[in-house]
Amino acid sequence: MTQKVAVLGAGKIGEALLSGMIRAGWSPADLLVTARRQERADELRTRHGVTPVTNQEAAKTADTLILTVKPQDMGTLLDELAPHVPADRLVISGAAGIPTSFFEERLAEGTPVVRVMTNTPALVDEAMSVISAGRHATADHLAHAEEIFGAVGKTLRVPESQQDACTALSGSGPAYFFYLVEAMTDAGILLGLPRDKAHDLIVQSAIGAATMLRDSGEHPVKLRENVTSPAGTTINAIRELENHGVRAALIAALEAARDRSRELASGNNG
Repeated sequence: MTQKVAVLGAGKIGEALLSGMIRAGWSPADLLVTARRQERADELRTRHGVTPVTNQEAAKTADTLILTVKPQDMGTLLDELAPHVPADRLVISGAAGIPTSFFEERLAEGTPVVRVMTNTPALVDEAMSVISAGRHATADHLAHAEEIFGAVGKTLRVPESQQDACTALSGSGPAYFFYLVEAMTDAGILLGLPRDKAHDLIVQSAIGAATMLRDSGEHPVKLRENVTSPAGTTINAIRELENHGVRAALIAALEAARDRSRELASGNNG
């Protein structure tokens, strides 16, 4: 791990990535970081031992550039970087909705670009990072991206045409579960439980259910049926979920997230 990697725009996800890479064996001396505020840069240096640099310095000296700024700020960042990024640099984008072609058109001809959609469980090393190659990215470039993002969770390669769908499912996915836990906690309070007890019951049930889904190899329908006894409590709850159109609402919600990802790609940031 002797290549220099720069994280540009190190917010929470960028910092989680740096921290995970260090735990996975990268030397802090090989990790560069840029931040909009000097206080933030100093904080990252103190906390992780990484080297704060300017965007231009990162472009000139790092072998891999990981761009983690907001989608609406990406064009401005590329305008600043483009004169300084040699065509042999690997550029990894973590911005939702922006295709690799957006970068390829603004950087030197032949620059390899890899698009990655990760999510906030990177903060606890349980991210789901979806990786796609641009026109000039090779298998080695993809493997390098997997090595980096594998430090904070699991990775999955998909064609770029599937990135908007993956953004809807896993990129935004944690928010859906947080929303569900919030609603179930409110229900627990309505049923007479203190908030802290309702929260603990739901969170551990969610962890257990997710572990069963991951480790059992069973289809979710089968696992649900194992909980659903005839004329019991669970089937009554499932009936109400169906009566209120929860399944249809989830499908519509994910379609809306996918459509917004496509709008971001087309430059509609409003």
